[in-house]
Amino acid sequence: MIREPVSSVVDLKRGAMSANTGRYEKRLSDLNGLYADEVAFQAALAGLGDVVVYDVEDFRPGPHSGDLIYGVTRMSPGRIGEEFYLTRGHIHAKADRPEIYYGQKGHGLMQLESPEGETRIVDITPQTICYVPPFWIHRSINIGNEDLVMVFVYPSDSGQDYGIIETSQGMRHRVVAGEAEGWQLAENPAYRPRSAEAVRSLMKTYA
Repeated sequence: MIREPVSSVVDLKRGAMSANTGRYEKRLSDLNGLYADEVAFQAALAGLGDVVVYDVEDFRPGPHSGDLIYGVTRMSPGRIGEEFYLTRGHIHAKADRPEIYYGQKGHGLMQLESPEGETRIVDITPQTICYVPPFWIHRSINIGNEDLVMVFVYPSDSGQDYGIIETSQGMRHRVVAGEAEGWQLAENPAYRPRSAEAVRSLMKTYA
């Protein structure tokens, strides 16, 4: 049966979307282990409580190939030590699937990492479209003083693999507060590079 068209309206004030089929949120406790400064993390958790760091509303027509999932991410402003609030980050389970992010409100960064460990940063401001190519690990970071709101869209059969960052003990670089641009990259000393075999396996072509 052919599907009916769908229209969704983005609410910038709430960072929400009409006609969504799902919603989830990540609280501060869900980000345990992502930040370098564990003392600062525990202090924030004790002082702020288990606040919502980011939430996602999406429209999912189904998991079949050839369709699209789209939605809205809203992330609060904040820092843990010298690091900004961020998403857990992922690569697609079918790693050759791309993704689009479209900035709606606030100021953020898209941090991307290739399987070999190269880092790229894309600045996200209102009306900025960020293309995440296939095979790139990516996470969003709010470096501004207000909510970061972005629209996203990706193939419905992509899936998400969050373990790739955990296995490498984080991404190769951390985005930390800086003076000139407001942020800078710092090497993550705990980072474990992927083996050549792991990279070859990741880069294989998916059906």
